[in-house]
Amino acid sequence: MRYDDKTLVVVGGSSGLGLATARAFVAGGGRVVIGGRSAERLDRVRETLGDAAQTAQIDVGNIASVARFFEAVDRIDYLFTPAASYAIAPFDHPEETALASPFEGKFWGQVRCVRAAAPKLARDGAVVLMSGAASARPPRGAALYAAANGAVEAFGRGLAVDLAPVRVNVIAPGTIDGDLWRRRPAEVRQAAFAGQTAGSLVGRPGSEGEIAQAVLFLLTNGFTTAATLFSDGGYSLR
Repeated sequence: MRYDDKTLVVVGGSSGLGLATARAFVAGGGRVVIGGRSAERLDRVRETLGDAAQTAQIDVGNIASVARFFEAVDRIDYLFTPAASYAIAPFDHPEETALASPFEGKFWGQVRCVRAAAPKLARDGAVVLMSGAASARPPRGAALYAAANGAVEAFGRGLAVDLAPVRVNVIAPGTIDGDLWRRRPAEVRQAAFAGQTAGSLVGRPGSEGEIAQAVLFLLTNGFTTAATLFSDGGYSLR
């Protein structure tokens, strides 16, 4: 695919799935605007992607920060919103703030980004939101996290109606062997990978590049909207 003369905004693009998607987009001739919290990581992204990349800091939990980020963007052909920071707590956790964390960090952060970006979205453009396979196959102790993912998917379907003809889709990855899991404790990572391997049809975790391919399909296929794509190796079916 070629993305000449197109601009992709990735909120949460300084690492992981967001960065993999930005790299693939730039490789196809497109330009990217990448938002993230870490100035150091954003500096590395500019060094890696060169003149095709513009970067700025953003905190999706702060409405003013989101507004400032999008005010500096002239036009948006495509928007991808994988940025999220949250804790996963069981439903009987005594602190309600812990229970609300996936909604605040993953659901409301994406709502804020789309609200700020909407006036600048090209009419033939597209949005891809980030959910997760836990919406269809929740792990034990993660009911609120599963619910937040389900809320993102329902929001995407409704948003596709409200923003039409702009297309809106949702990517729901399984466990991915990438930056996010490499930063977690080895024993936690190994358990997650073992669960994905045993519980998926393909028998392995996914890669960041595979998810990037799926995201770019959702962004650029003109006949796909209001859909959730489970790129999870069949995990949600087992």
